[in-house]
Amino acid sequence: MGTKDRYERLREQATTSERDSSPHTLLAVVSLAISLLLLAPLVWIFLRAGEIEFARAVELLTSDTTVSVTLNTLALVTGVTVASILIGVPLAILTAQTDLPFKRFWTITSALPLVVPSYIGAFAFVSAFGPRGVLADLLSPLGIEQIPTIYGLHGAILVLTLFTYPYVFLTTRASLLSFDGTVVEAARTLNHTRWEAFRRVTLPQIAPGIAAGALLVALYALSDFGTPAIMQYDVFTRMIYNEFGARRLDYASVLSMLLLVMALGILAVESRLSAGRDGAYVSSGSRRPGLIRLGYWKAPALLFCGAIASLCLVLPIGILLQWLLRSGTGYSGGGFAFEASYAWNSVGLAAAAAAICVVAALPIAYLAARGTSGISSLPERATYVGYAVPGVVLGLALVYLGLRYVPFLYQSVILLVFAYVIRFLPQAVGTTESSILQVDPQYIEAARSLGYHPLSAFRKVVLPLVAPGIAAGAALVFLTTMKELPATLMLRPTGFETFVTYIWLVQGAGYYGQAAVPALVLVGLSGLSMLVILRREDTS
Repeated sequence: MGTKDRYERLREQATTSERDSSPHTLLAVVSLAISLLLLAPLVWIFLRAGEIEFARAVELLTSDTTVSVTLNTLALVTGVTVASILIGVPLAILTAQTDLPFKRFWTITSALPLVVPSYIGAFAFVSAFGPRGVLADLLSPLGIEQIPTIYGLHGAILVLTLFTYPYVFLTTRASLLSFDGTVVEAARTLNHTRWEAFRRVTLPQIAPGIAAGALLVALYALSDFGTPAIMQYDVFTRMIYNEFGARRLDYASVLSMLLLVMALGILAVESRLSAGRDGAYVSSGSRRPGLIRLGYWKAPALLFCGAIASLCLVLPIGILLQWLLRSGTGYSGGGFAFEASYAWNSVGLAAAAAAICVVAALPIAYLAARGTSGISSLPERATYVGYAVPGVVLGLALVYLGLRYVPFLYQSVILLVFAYVIRFLPQAVGTTESSILQVDPQYIEAARSLGYHPLSAFRKVVLPLVAPGIAAGAALVFLTTMKELPATLMLRPTGFETFVTYIWLVQGAGYYGQAAVPALVLVGLSGLSMLVILRREDTS
């Protein structure tokens, strides 16, 4: 090869490299702009807190109320997380590694509690076990006039655990199913008992899966607003909402800042575990372990699975059906008739949020999947910050932003949809990115070699292949937006009601029956989101 030929080849390589890097640079700029736009409202929490005088800030941070709320929140998060592990891990082992009868049925019933919004579960438990509830009515003829209260820390832990333990169940079960059980059989041949083999071999392998599910539970318990409010237990979210309603915004911003720091701490731990998870419990072998025969433990195991399913599914749905069928004071009337416009408002908001999330997710997901630099995944990680932020904190941040800088957007549908996009964009990014990773990059190179512009090559080659993943992401965003409560309560235009705000309104007024239909619709729609998740797992 002569000097001239080598020069031409180097120039061609440089031109190709420049041509390939140009779209990635554009993607990086667009993705970074979207990420900054999504994170900007959260900065106002710190700026607003920074406007408070130092002495006043110290006074608020060290007040008895702040200390009490902090301890209450930590107690709730710890209690829910530990209880979720105690329920989720045994259920995962029973459905993945034992000869439990009807395992497929118990697997589905163990995952389904995720479809019940926790605040609807809390309403159902108060109706069943609260004063003048179903249990009190049943015991009254027997002379039992008082039962232990369902309100407080223990009630909040009970309800949140029953509707969040599936996070631990699903991640632990995935770890067990991908775990090469032949190493357990090898341990048994070395005269280890089954418990010793589980403790010394299985548990270390599935521990990251348990921890990942537990951190999701902790994040949910920290950010949940509806359940602590219904159970009359003071935590950060309830206090922030109350302070916001009382217009004490300085104290609300201080509490929001503390809650945001705690949420980001949990997200950081989750991120570190995710980074080191691949080698820990993702499939390391194709051979599955032999089943553990339960023997005499089969009946207690069935009783355990049946009790959990009864509390998580039968009880709340039964209470909702009872509200639907009963009549009388508290179950009908009251001037809270449900209007069709509420349903259309919910559907319209959810559809708008899903459409915007899909469009915003495409460049971020493509950059994360195909980017070559070390910072390609930064915009993707930035979107997860919004997902970790509790809805009540996000609502407060957007209230600040709207009142001070864009008053024409305050209490508008646009600001409400923006809040949904910040919270649920990672769902669209995740499903889109996983679909892009499954497309062979050589398809794009082939299209480019035929002279197609990068955008045309993406539209003609990649987009049709990733369309199912995009649709799944849109469905998840749509369905989770329908259930979102705190940000909707704080940001909706005056008089603008949706499914969740109507349920909150009639429950607060004591007209339970009026909430039955929209609550059942929400549970049904949440069930569709579970079908989307299970279908994607089956496809994988």
